[in-house]
Amino acid sequence: MPKIFIVSLGCPKNLADAEVMAGELSAAGWELTADEDGADAALINTCAFLGAAVEESEQEIKRLLALKARGKLSKVLAAGCLVEREKENLLKHFPGLDAAVGINALSEAAKALEEGKSRIPPAEGALAAPRLKTRLTAPHSAYLKIADGCDNRCAYCLIPSIRGPFRSKPVQSLVEEARSLAESGAVEISLIAQDTTAYGTDLYGRPRLAWLLNALLEIKSVKWWRLMYVYPERLTPEVIEIMRAHKSVCRYLDMPLQHIADRVLKRMNRVSSEKSIKEKIAELRRAMPDIAIRTNFIVGFPGETREDFSRLLAFVKKARFDNVGVFKYSREPGTPAAGFPGQVPEEVKEERAEALVRAQSAVVDLLNQGLKGRKLEILMDSPLAGRSYRDAPEIDGRVEVAADKKNPLTAGEFVKVRITAASGYLRRGERAQ
Repeated sequence: MPKIFIVSLGCPKNLADAEVMAGELSAAGWELTADEDGADAALINTCAFLGAAVEESEQEIKRLLALKARGKLSKVLAAGCLVEREKENLLKHFPGLDAAVGINALSEAAKALEEGKSRIPPAEGALAAPRLKTRLTAPHSAYLKIADGCDNRCAYCLIPSIRGPFRSKPVQSLVEEARSLAESGAVEISLIAQDTTAYGTDLYGRPRLAWLLNALLEIKSVKWWRLMYVYPERLTPEVIEIMRAHKSVCRYLDMPLQHIADRVLKRMNRVSSEKSIKEKIAELRRAMPDIAIRTNFIVGFPGETREDFSRLLAFVKKARFDNVGVFKYSREPGTPAAGFPGQVPEEVKEERAEALVRAQSAVVDLLNQGLKGRKLEILMDSPLAGRSYRDAPEIDGRVEVAADKKNPLTAGEFVKVRITAASGYLRRGERAQ
């Protein structure tokens, strides 16, 4: 049986796509291997959201093609966002590739590899649940992609042109997909999309995330449901009430805000305003004082003044977010913002990014003081480390748990832990009664 090695770059949504292609390849007779040296072929699932991601994808393609040139690999298949961004030009740029598969042809990955014919169809119709899927995450934690594409048209973003319009999967097919993930051992499932709070608008005429959550909560073996990529203006009172009332919906939100200054938000073509963002955060904390909020901010967006950045800096100091991703604005060809006047010099972006990171580090130090001595339920990712509800897989912090030789812990196990020390996003603790 030929073996294939899979490299998936970028976000969890990309990893979910890679799992679909892995399922198709397995069904077609390919054996998945984590050992690159023993592989006969390679699949690279690319990212192209930012220039830096394009560069990383291209470097990985070059590396795999070099292995092919030396006879280490017989075939290399490219897939994902860079394929959608470049279309047939990718094959012209990398003639050593055997084929390319777009994000709307994941089920044809095996056929493309075997026949050497690319498949890059446009996004059309409703988003179907995958026919096959092979998990690439840890057995106890999984991603459920509930929709793809985006209709938001933020001025800095290429996603709508890469992934097409927003398309949801039907509720019943998602329940079946989630049940399959649970049966495969997942006790934590993270819901992902470009905008999870827009779920259902295309199929049902209005956002139906609350309906989906209530349907998923019937799967009792899943102990943690986690919401990622939440837009504040579409986070309804119904969803907030479900989070408040059900212990199995983590009191955690990944809510990319991007900025707080109204001038910048308007130029970004964001629906949010400073007032609406602050009101939503207050609403969440009234309902759930212990909620953990992760967000992202872009510094150095065209036209961002010193005053705009000062507002953002003051907001981060005061809002006490649990986790913050800081990104320097990247001028992406094909986006409206690339042509905006007032492009900010790179050294100013760097200075502002460093200032924001320092401010958030001070916030984390304060939050850590409040964590010491607390008992938290930890989902173990390994015998010695895991995560609380406050930390999403791969992107947030972790909790190291002191070894207990008499009662060793295992990955996928939930355990009560008393936090004894905390520094940055690393916390330490010991088993508690």
